Amino acid sequence: MRFCRMVILHPLKPPMQINLSQKTLHFKKAATTSRGAYTEHDILIITVSGDNYEKIGLGECAPLPDLSSDRDAYGDLANVSRLITESLSCSDYAEHLRPYPALLFALESALYDYSKSPVLYDTPFARSEVGIPTNGLIWMAPYDEMLQQVKEKLMAGFRCIKLKIGAIDWDEEMRLLEFIRSRFSPSTLQLRVDANGAFRPDEAMERLNDLARFDIHSIEQPIPQNSWDDMARLCRMSPVPVALDEELIGHFSLDEKKTLLDMLKPQFIVVKPTLHGGITGSIEWVSEANKRGIASWMTSALESNIGLRNIALLAARVYNISPENIAGVMPQGLGTGLLYKDNIEMDVELRGSRLWRCEVDE
Repeated sequence: MRFCRMVILHPLKPPMQINLSQKTLHFKKAATTSRGAYTEHDILIITVSGDNYEKIGLGECAPLPDLSSDRDAYGDLANVSRLITESLSCSDYAEHLRPYPALLFALESALYDYSKSPVLYDTPFARSEVGIPTNGLIWMAPYDEMLQQVKEKLMAGFRCIKLKIGAIDWDEEMRLLEFIRSRFSPSTLQLRVDANGAFRPDEAMERLNDLARFDIHSIEQPIPQNSWDDMARLCRMSPVPVALDEELIGHFSLDEKKTLLDMLKPQFIVVKPTLHGGITGSIEWVSEANKRGIASWMTSALESNIGLRNIALLAARVYNISPENIAGVMPQGLGTGLLYKDNIEMDVELRGSRLWRCEVDE
């Protein structure tokens, strides 16, 4: 692991030390999507501490190599140090880091964690009073392996599962969905699918019609991003509600977000802080979607448990998750904590189909 250490004089806080460390995480099994397979993931950990190290704040910068708009920005720790120093010398560090969503999420998370800001920590989830409903994620694999994944998730108590589709034989994927629906009705099991842009625009509607007979809750990113005319048509005509995911990448300003939502008019958006603008940008996406009657949920993007914990804290705040309203909470995409052989131990754990924050003394 590589380290870089610096001392930052933040204008709103006492002198803070910020440490940067690089780590490579290794998947237990290749995480396969229609774009390819991940076997490892390079991340950058930001640790904020005071002079005496009595308290620290942790954040994670974990861009995806073939997807993040800022994927090439973090190889040089000296350059990352410069970006952080420049941003914290500004009156609005979040605005300065808009072009670097993964770093913005890491720095925001670390600073909020260091101060135990009520933005993230004054919620029932943060106080370990409620767990966040989570979808069970089914990775692409040969048919028999996907079927086994489905059975394991159902046995674990998940009542919402999401399948990655578009990489194996289409008829086999339809058989898998048919198996699930033959045993679980829409009232007992919510089915989501994620194509990761796998469909060609000229075949997408036919594929969506195939999916519609299985009472699919939503399909994430049916066609590649940046095909707005085709995507707007699908959002308007699809028999399966469309959720935008990759489409949100690279739209940093508030005006860009408004334009995208107004032009495409999806039924859902899937918000990933590492990809979609950190804490600041994610709150903007959800707020603007709400104004337009567009529902949303939040998911991790293959971060370690550091990022997963911080996304969960944010989701709990944004969606006002509490014991009183838990029955109406849309399942979030927070079931990635068991993906790695060498994950970083944190104060979150999946219990059945809910992610909980372990009880801790602040």
